[in-house]
Amino acid sequence: MKKVFSLLLVVAMIFSLTACGTSSETPEENGEQYKAALLLNGTLGDKSFFDSANSGLQKLKDELGADKFDFKVEQMGATPADETKWEPTLLEYCDSGEYDVIIVGTYQMLDPLVKASEQFPDQKFIFFDETYDFEANVNNNNIYNVLYKQNEVSFLIGAAAAMMTTSDEIENIDPATKNIGFLGGMENPIINDFLLGYIQGAKEVEPDIKVAIGYVGNFYDSAAGKDIALTQYQSGGVDVGYNVAGAAGLGQIEAAIDANKYAFGVDSDQAALMPEKAHVIPTSALKNVGNSIYRAIMLDLDGKLEFGKAESLGFAEGGVEIVKDEHYEEMLPESIRTKIDELEQKITSGEIVVDTAIGKSTEEIQAVKDSVK
Repeated sequence: MKKVFSLLLVVAMIFSLTACGTSSETPEENGEQYKAALLLNGTLGDKSFFDSANSGLQKLKDELGADKFDFKVEQMGATPADETKWEPTLLEYCDSGEYDVIIVGTYQMLDPLVKASEQFPDQKFIFFDETYDFEANVNNNNIYNVLYKQNEVSFLIGAAAAMMTTSDEIENIDPATKNIGFLGGMENPIINDFLLGYIQGAKEVEPDIKVAIGYVGNFYDSAAGKDIALTQYQSGGVDVGYNVAGAAGLGQIEAAIDANKYAFGVDSDQAALMPEKAHVIPTSALKNVGNSIYRAIMLDLDGKLEFGKAESLGFAEGGVEIVKDEHYEEMLPESIRTKIDELEQKITSGEIVVDTAIGKSTEEIQAVKDSVK
């Protein structure tokens, strides 16, 4: 009888251990703390892209409480000297096994992510703002890829810029000129997607618009960004610019102040973040990185986030928007704001289809640039 009881006890223990090993409970269901790591190939303080990502995680912590959710931000730096740290740091975080999800973004982290996902198939990843090729790579079922329709929001910024530069209702504008500017960090598909939407929106309201286009070559050198933007303002006849260059784009805002011109913000509400400079920032194009990370983790907490796939979020999904607040209303005449609302509705309904640089050849992109020289 003792032998039978002992055997039953062993079987019960084995069943219990097996059940634990195959549990599908989410951290929220089993009461555990969910932990996320945000690895930045840059630093906080850009008042743009990376700050937005951080804000989404902070919102989660504020709403759920530190006992339910916590996160760590690793600022790896953005200079060429920092690049050698990116992959080892990512692998170290994976090896620690501490985090329910590790979050990385931009095309510069693609190769390190491919290696990490293969070496750590049980580690979950969120990859934002660059396309992950699920067909070309193996062990993809641990990656959720979120993209943004930056071309849609840039269409509205382009339209606003074109209307501003020909307006006689705005100070420090020469209505006789039809010149606007664009400052990109580096030339890549995402930045060019911003650019093509910007050009299409500008041409929608002013077919003869000219666009001065410059690239800093990185996303951190604000001094270089300022030099390029000053040249556009002072020598190129540009009244209004658009910075899509991360921390380097802050240089364009400085240049707009020096030249007494205007610069649209990007990724975060830069007028709100820099109130002393808000008088040159009519509004900002938001790529809601923080909102998308918040959304993804909330879905994962509910066991509903679909790994092994990509999502692209536009106006309809809340992935992009422009800031429309009192400052926006003060900076832009009602006629411009009304037109922006009309164009946004047409994009959301599908009446206007915004061009994209994703999948276009270098020659095709160059042809669009040449059309506004």
